[in-house]
Amino acid sequence: MRPFLQCCSRQDGANGVIVVKDRRPSVAILVANLPAEKDRRVIRECLSLEAAGFDVTVIAPRGDRSLTVLPGSRRTRLRPYPVLLYGSGLISFAGEFLWSFFWITVRLLGEMLRGRAHAVQVCNPPDVYFPLALLVRALGRPWVFDHHDLSPEVYVSRGGTPNPWISRLLVAFEWLTLRTATAVFATNESFKDNAVRRGVRPEKVTVVRNGPAHAEIADRPGAAADRPDGRHRVVYLGVFGPQDNVAGAVLAAEELTRLRGRDDWRMVLAGDGETAAALRELTAERGLTDVVEFTGWLDGPQVDALLRDATVALQPDLPTRMNQLSTMAKTVEYLGRGVPVVAADLIETRATVGDAGLYVPTGDPAEFARAIDTLLDDPAMRARMHRLGKERFRDFLSWEHQAQRYVAVWRRLLAKRLPPAGPAPVPAPRTPADDTAATRADAP
Repeated sequence: MRPFLQCCSRQDGANGVIVVKDRRPSVAILVANLPAEKDRRVIRECLSLEAAGFDVTVIAPRGDRSLTVLPGSRRTRLRPYPVLLYGSGLISFAGEFLWSFFWITVRLLGEMLRGRAHAVQVCNPPDVYFPLALLVRALGRPWVFDHHDLSPEVYVSRGGTPNPWISRLLVAFEWLTLRTATAVFATNESFKDNAVRRGVRPEKVTVVRNGPAHAEIADRPGAAADRPDGRHRVVYLGVFGPQDNVAGAVLAAEELTRLRGRDDWRMVLAGDGETAAALRELTAERGLTDVVEFTGWLDGPQVDALLRDATVALQPDLPTRMNQLSTMAKTVEYLGRGVPVVAADLIETRATVGDAGLYVPTGDPAEFARAIDTLLDDPAMRARMHRLGKERFRDFLSWEHQAQRYVAVWRRLLAKRLPPAGPAPVPAPRTPADDTAATRADAP
């Protein structure tokens, strides 16, 4: 009998047939900073595990109160916990994470008592769950760290003068989180190098990048499709946070009005976040409301529609250490639709985009504006970047490639609970429940 089948000793009284209950290997995924239905990486991971024959439970902050199963999945359980506050300063952040730690511990122990959570995956931020890692590993169960963000670098990138003691504490927490894991998922090679520098053996780290599956994306016919209103669309898709420099996009729009006027283009900022109100104020103050549009969060079909219409996509992240080492989810979304990318020349951005982008040295708004202006005036360059971007996505970046590596790790860790391995399935195309505009691929 297969190892993951358990025979219930119940016998059907009518026909004497022994009833066998199918017991799949179970993975619990812990998330502290987003509701499960809004974390695109976690959604894809759950669907991949489910398609490969695993049971999945996601423990995360409560979002949509009506949900008990992950939207788009068949059986991935949601075990949300209540959220009383969201951190905005040191004390409130500490309170938020202590509250999350308490509830995640309660929910995880509940899953284990129910006979589930044969293995656990924790997603950061924050990097504070290593005490749970020690407990779970002491019980003989794998504990996997899915490294979404470089927390010490995120702290430094948020502006102001960083407290050196907090920086050291965050580095220590990251070290403990990496070293107590059975295995680590890194979102790019720079994250893997960081883990190895922290003392993790290279064979324990698997690169699983962020990005949509090829099947999720509506095909875009070409780079030179006519827009109904005859105007080019310059698009930013993602989070509005202090570290994302969306203000740089607004100021680039101001510079672009000086270079080419206001008649043949519009900038569309799709997303939301803590700086959204300030960005709208900046747009009004600079007299740009006629050329800069805010859409709020978009669902999957709306993202497709926006990027099908886009002429150029903007990644305004500045050359900080965090951005040098991070892959932005928005950028992979752009490439999947073949939209030419304008970005600062960052290590992991260049590794992701290659020749499908136009790079600027420092990320100054005037540099972005000149690069955008160049692309708007050069349809041949845009057509070449469109082709190269779609090729890179198809051959290297799409979730189909990442799912194979992701599932392979779980097959290895839970081999005794699995039937003989076949090829790792890829999740079905996403539905409109894939309802976050875009997040950082390191996941930020």
